Amino acid sequence: MMYEDFQEFKLDKDPVNPFTPHFVIDDEKDFYVEPVVFTQLSGFKERHPDKYHLIIEEMINRVKKLKKVIFVGDFENYFTEKDGYIYLELIDITDSLKIFVEDKSRGSDYGD
Repeated sequence: MMYEDFQEFKLDKDPVNPFTPHFVIDDEKDFYVEPVVFTQLSGFKERHPDKYHLIIEEMINRVKKLKKVIFVGDFENYFTEKDGYIYLELIDITDSLKIFVEDKSRGSDYGD
């Protein structure tokens, strides 16, 4: 699969986490992106095409600063585990950039 937003980095296979793409910036800095995050990114790209590049740039900047990052879909339900890594949700990136998507999904108003 092609990951055009991160194509400048080496894509490395991790046998312990085979379903999560692992990108290597250099010997000290690397990151994982859970598949659900790519789905979230595509939503931001669709809703905020003019700001999308800022999200990708900030993700990369965070990795360069923090060195070892796993971008997860949900802190409470992530499936990529790796010792020594910092876990970030996409909302950590977008909120810091003041790019918001309102979640209008909610339960039924009718109850049981």
